[in-house]
Amino acid sequence: MRFSTGLPGINLYPPITNDWERSMQPGDYQLVARTADELGFHSLAIPEHIVIPNDMVPLMGPSWSHAMTAMSFVAGATSRIVVDSSVIVLPYHDPVVFAKAVATLDVLSGGRVRVSIGVGHAEREFEILRVPFHERGKVSDEYLDAIVELWTSDAPEFHGTYVDFADVAFEPKPVQRPHPPIWIGGNTGAARRRVTAHGDGWCPFPAPAMLAQTARTAEMDSGTLGEGIDDLRRRLEAVGRDPSTVDISFTNAEGGSPGADDFNADAYLSGVEKLAALGVTWLQVGLPGDSLAHALETIERFGKLVVAQAR
Repeated sequence: MRFSTGLPGINLYPPITNDWERSMQPGDYQLVARTADELGFHSLAIPEHIVIPNDMVPLMGPSWSHAMTAMSFVAGATSRIVVDSSVIVLPYHDPVVFAKAVATLDVLSGGRVRVSIGVGHAEREFEILRVPFHERGKVSDEYLDAIVELWTSDAPEFHGTYVDFADVAFEPKPVQRPHPPIWIGGNTGAARRRVTAHGDGWCPFPAPAMLAQTARTAEMDSGTLGEGIDDLRRRLEAVGRDPSTVDISFTNAEGGSPGADDFNADAYLSGVEKLAALGVTWLQVGLPGDSLAHALETIERFGKLVVAQAR
């Protein structure tokens, strides 16, 4: 099992943001990233929104980072940990420019980039960015095809509805071969179909109602997660892909909050075993704290009691 966590203060999402995060300084972000790196965490996840429509600000807050910029900053402050765009709304980004940004960061970081994408849900944000909301699935599929073509072909050429290029050179190529891992976010059958066609991993959302397409996905637990994993395996096998080569990421709810005094590492590790038995290979871990010092203590404690033991 591998473990991914986030970076406090980089996005101020009201339900989970503490007041101290609003005053973090550049050195604080670097310190948190290096601490997670040194304690054995495997990736840092950086989500993104470009603009927040005013009617969504009470729920989501106004402050969100540009993922690739934040990932570059974090990669430069660390030496081992993977930086992950978890998740980035792919249709918001020109695919050629995005492919260049990812390839460049993969080279500069020594192959420490993962691309986790979603198709998005905030219709007004799409309108502001002049992206067709109701075509976002088709746009995402075509963008992924075009990006992989740029990353892997010596003579990249692509002719589609939304992307068209030929007679171009695209260098540098990413360090990772055949390309940086692509994970697909989302709880629906469409997301799992996209994993089958394009993805190296699936990262379903654990619960937030704002991202759930149905009540069933909003209440996703181990049982429905298992059904989703079974569905993904059937889809992969149907196209001749080995399901064991595709990562699955989720969140462990057992053992309590890692930042709480009553956190139970043994119960957490028991939950890790249950999720591993279902096929989960990565865990998303929230590491809260009521101060920067407390957050660093939480990272250290979780790293020693869980990450090291899970190895």
